Amino acid sequence: MNPTITIEYCPQCGWMLRAAYMAQELLTTFTGDIHAVSLQPATLAGTYIISINGEIIFDRRREGRFPEIKELKQLVRDKVSPQKSLGHIDRQQPDRQQPDTKQPDKQQLNG
Repeated sequence: MNPTITIEYCPQCGWMLRAAYMAQELLTTFTGDIHAVSLQPATLAGTYIISINGEIIFDRRREGRFPEIKELKQLVRDKVSPQKSLGHIDRQQPDRQQPDTKQPDKQQLNG
């Protein structure tokens, strides 16, 4: 049987919509690879834990942040379907250099 992903979230913190968004992204990406995504209200304030069949793959308290959706998809993929390509998510992004925003002075323009 395919695995079940559980997103345990703090309802008092207003994190249900975040959990629902992540669930939708996982269900869309892993159609056929997962059995279900369960949203579970936590009893402990500040909780945001994502697990697969009871194995924690992300804990907001431990990491000090929420997962990026790209990161979450990679974590899930590595557990449930390691051979699955995530398309553009798997491609390395080249280091983006900041555009040069320095304005030339008038003397340089009039040369």
